[in-house]
Amino acid sequence: MDLNFTAEELAFRAEIRDWVRANLPADISHKVHNALRLSKDDLQRWAKILGKKGWHGWAWPKQFGGPGWNAVQRHLFEEECALAGAPRVVPFGPVMVAPVIMAFGSPEQQQRFLPGIMSGDVWWSQGYSEPGSGSDLASVKTRAERRGDKYIVNGQKTWTTLGQYGDWIFCLVRTDTTVKPQAGISFLLIDMKSPGVTVRPIIMLDGEHEVNEVFFDNVEVPAENLIGEENKGWTYAKYLLAHERTNIADVNRAKRELERLKRIAKTEGVYDDLRFRDQIALLEVDIVALEMMVLRVLSAEKSGKQSLDVAGLLKIRGSEIQQRYAELMMLAGGPFSTPYIHEAMEAGWQGDQALGGLWPGGAAHCAPLASHYFNYRKTTIYGGSNEVQRNIVAQTLLG
Repeated sequence: MDLNFTAEELAFRAEIRDWVRANLPADISHKVHNALRLSKDDLQRWAKILGKKGWHGWAWPKQFGGPGWNAVQRHLFEEECALAGAPRVVPFGPVMVAPVIMAFGSPEQQQRFLPGIMSGDVWWSQGYSEPGSGSDLASVKTRAERRGDKYIVNGQKTWTTLGQYGDWIFCLVRTDTTVKPQAGISFLLIDMKSPGVTVRPIIMLDGEHEVNEVFFDNVEVPAENLIGEENKGWTYAKYLLAHERTNIADVNRAKRELERLKRIAKTEGVYDDLRFRDQIALLEVDIVALEMMVLRVLSAEKSGKQSLDVAGLLKIRGSEIQQRYAELMMLAGGPFSTPYIHEAMEAGWQGDQALGGLWPGGAAHCAPLASHYFNYRKTTIYGGSNEVQRNIVAQTLLG
């Protein structure tokens, strides 16, 4: 196993770095590096820039319009984007539903849906979780009844991230109630502008509208929007979740946020505290270990060897690391992490300057820290809770 990059891979990295520097809007990069709110326009603007280059689907094979990069090239692309301050690509279209359409969709579905995902023009949402059906997705109750050439969908999805922007949503729906739960689920693509679709916001503690409830009231969905076979949706769902859990690990963002943590600690005067610096060092060691795990998987893929199914392990470690750096940032800011008034921040409020220098902390960079800490408590729950992931890993290794 060779974890060193080849000369060709290093040249590829340099090419990506130069392109990202030349094309990433400075205002978006500033927001990412300073943890400021990203608007829909920010996210979609970057998606369309990537799409124009043919890189919004950076992991896609050439036959579907992607660059056809290997696993190492994909990793280097993600790393250079993260370190440059590019926003994380909203994964529901290019990372999650697109691979399912490629693997199980008909040629007509591939021609219909994939171009809009690659271009960044069409915003996709995920319709998996329901009230009472989170990690236990096999218990979904949203019903799709076949009537002629259409399905009639009734039910509710919840925790739909950025669903207020959605053009389309991919849903797990129950199409057979007479068989065991996993055997009666189908994978359906639904136009969110259809009559009967209602999106209601869930406002979080920090005032953000990040997640939603989505209701389906006798929504008519053409039967041609069914992916694959009816009642085989559980197979497609598991295929998608492997992509989601690997994506959650996001070691490249962790490397960028580690540097941000160090900057905040130095600015706030706690970097010289040996106990605090110990915690930063421990975090850095774990990020390096996570990166080595990722590189190990990439090395196995590059050599053609069958790698272990480590999606669950990557999700566990990556999500816990995200919580740790969010907590350490908040602790570094101390009491100055408390306020986060979006309107004031977006109007240019800089805290210490606004108070004539009376505010002793670096208020501008401290302001988002507490809300991010609370927001990141979700990382060990979504995409399959870490408790469930540990059970899966144990079953895989121990039988």
